Parts: sequence; structure tokens; C-alpha cells
Amino acid sequence: MKSIFNIITAACLTLAFAACNKVDDLPFYKTGTSATLAASTTTIAPKVADSNSVALTLNWTLPDHSTDTNRIKYVVEIDSTGRNFSASYRKTEVGKLTTSFLAKELNAILLGMGFAYDKAYDMDIRVISSYNNNNERLASNTVKVNIKTYKVPPKVLPPATKTLYLVGNATAGGWDNPVSAAQQFTMIDSVTYEGTFYLNGGKQFLLLPLNGNWDNKYSVANNAVPGLNAGGAFGLNLSENFPGPAKTGTYKVRVDFQRGLFTVTPVKMYDLFYLPGDYQGWNPGNAPALGSPATDGKYETYVNFPAGGTYKFKLASQPDWNGTNYGDGGAGTLSTSGGDLSVPSAGYYKINANITDKTWLATKTTWGMIGEFNGWSGDAAMTYNADANAWIGNIVAPANGVFKFRANGGWTLNYGDNGKDGSLEEGGADIQITAGPHEVRLYLGNAGYYTYRIN
Repeated sequence: MKSIFNIITAACLTLAFAACNKVDDLPFYKTGTSATLAASTTTIAPKVADSNSVALTLNWTLPDHSTDTNRIKYVVEIDSTGRNFSASYRKTEVGKLTTSFLAKELNAILLGMGFAYDKAYDMDIRVISSYNNNNERLASNTVKVNIKTYKVPPKVLPPATKTLYLVGNATAGGWDNPVSAAQQFTMIDSVTYEGTFYLNGGKQFLLLPLNGNWDNKYSVANNAVPGLNAGGAFGLNLSENFPGPAKTGTYKVRVDFQRGLFTVTPVKMYDLFYLPGDYQGWNPGNAPALGSPATDGKYETYVNFPAGGTYKFKLASQPDWNGTNYGDGGAGTLSTSGGDLSVPSAGYYKINANITDKTWLATKTTWGMIGEFNGWSGDAAMTYNADANAWIGNIVAPANGVFKFRANGGWTLNYGDNGKDGSLEEGGADIQITAGPHEVRLYLGNAGYYTYRIN
């Protein structure tokens, strides 16, 4: 017991004497000073040939942080004058008092900020120094450098025709080539094209530089790349078609030849119903679709029923039999427990279905053209071509004028073009046509979206 007491006593005395020893003052580290930045030039206007040459060198003084100079971190910031470095490009150097930029690096920085080609911009540049752990961040003075962008050779050669067209079974006109005006892109600039198009879900397309010609086409290397139907890389005369979006609707397609990239952005989705029947083997996955552009429960499309069948069908909410399926409820109504719907004979029918009030209507149609070319008297007949899924007719216009499409030789059902954009609206505005002979095609086989082509 005495031994334990002595040990404890000795330990306490040791701690007491240690507590009395004087400790040196903690070291004091002075605050660093901001670096002073200088630029090798204040005006830069490189050309393509200068791409791999140094266009700008930045030097700065030692900021005198209290640390090993080889460990000081420097962040060079570049931003458009007036933005206060709110969207700046940043480049990091450690232990160096200088950095340089090639002309192509500066060009890429400005283009990446969305600036235009061949235009000069005032850019602010500064350097922020700090310890390696980002403590004590000090900003230098700001230097202003005027930098002019330049156009580098595009990654994909743009069309020499300065035109671009969309073709494929994803489009309203299918693989029919030449295509309608509704499938032509707008040229934004020499390397950028854009357009808003109706696209059938789950299909494919190509881009053509020359309408009606298959010699050259823009395509993709592998259309199985995940997410490629929303955008990605493309090239000239590659091996595979572009994959279209999964769902039917209108989409904005943007083609950037400078970067070799395209994007497909949804604009308006169409609600769909499917029309499986004996005329196509009762296969919902391969059946024509009725579309509701306004997503208001009202659906329509046109369907060709060839001779030789019983002309029976149903309405399916999915491209299979696992959703809600409608049959005949009698007297033009729909019922989930009804028998097959049917039309009385072969022919080309406009099918309307209102899922909200459970009604439907089938209108048999033949199509023609009427207008100034024939004095608005009597229709120029059109013939349905199943391979092209289009009505085709020929007219000769004695002078520039206008015309319309109409069904069954009357005005109850007719189409015009309100926006002069190649898409059709029921009861729409007269369609313009130039003098001379023309082949005209009418495409009605899409889910609530209709278009035409004048050759």
C-alpha cells in the first residue's frame, strides 16, 4: 500500500514542477501581400495559323505568403469585362510566377463562354494567390486584354449547299426523298443549323446536304450508344442512322458542325393511342398511332384498310395489350368491354377518337387539289401510294398562285398551311405554288401531324 502511495506522490510532484517551466511565445506569421500582375500584351488578334503559338504570357510578383514559395497556389481568372469574374475561366499554377496561353486556348475559352466568331472582346484577368489549402486568398490587380476570336476548321465539314434536310422513318415523310419543306433546317450561321420537326417515336433518321440525293449523308458511327437519341457526335457518311427519340412529338434539332455535335430537345409531346386490327395482324406494337397534339383526350390519324380483310380493329392505350383497350360500345361510342370496332369497306379513313367522352368516328376519304390553277372548279385527283404512305397528284399551274387539299370533292374536310412551314392545318390558309408542272405529295399517315411536298 505504501509503494502505491509513493508512486502517486512522485507523479504529482513531477507534474507540478513541469507546470512551472516557461513556454516560448507562439510564432507570429505576417499577412502576405497581393501579387502584381502584368500581361505580355493588351491586344490579341490571332489567325488560324497562329493556333499553336503562344499568344499571351502572364507574370506576377511574389505575394510573400509566410510559406515555402514552391507551395503557394495561384489561380488565374479570365472573364468578360464587367462581369466581375462571376463566370470566369480558371487555371491553377503552384509555385510558379508565370503562365502562358496558346492562341487556340484563348479562342476556346472565349467560344466556350458563348462568344461569337471573329469578334473582339475586352477580357479582365487577375491572379489569386493563397496557401496550398486555400487559406489567405489575395487577389492581384486586374489587367484588361482585348482578345479577338477566330473560326477554326470545323470538326465536321458543313454542307457546301448551305442547306440541310431531315429524312427517315422518324419523320413525317418517311424515307421518301426528296423531302418536304417541313423537314428543312434553318441555317443559323455557316456551321450551325436548327429546326423544329415532328418525329415518330422509336424510329431513325439521316441528315442530307442535298434534297433528293443520297450520295452524301450525315450519320453516326454507332446508334446503340446510350443517350444518343438526345444528342452526341456525328459525321459525314458514317455507317449508321441517327436514333430518333423514344416518344412521338415535336423536337428542336440543332446541328453544330464546328464541334461535330447534335442535340435533340423535346418541344411538345403527343399523347398516343394505337390501332391494332386484322389489317395489320392485330399487333399493337406495329400498329398506326392516333395522336393528340393538344393532349386533350382527342386523338386522330389516317389509316389505309386494304381490300380483303374484315376491317376490324381496337383502340389500345399502349403498344401492347397490357393497357386500356377500347372496342365498340354501339352508336359511335367506345367501351372497354365492347367487341371489335370496324369500318364497312376497304379504303383510306380518318379515325377520330375522344377518350374523354368515349366516342369515335371513321370518315372514308379520297383526296384531291383545287385552286387557282383550275379556277377553283373541280379537283385534280390524287392517288394513294402505299409504299410512300402518301397521296400523289400532278398539276400544271399557269401562273404563280395558291391551292388547297380537300377530301371527297367538298369543303367539309380540307387542309391548308397557316405558317407557310410545310405543315398542314385543317381549314388552314391557301398553299402557295409557282407556275409550271408539279408533282404534289400529301402525307397524312402520322399521328395527328400532316404535311406535304411540292416538286
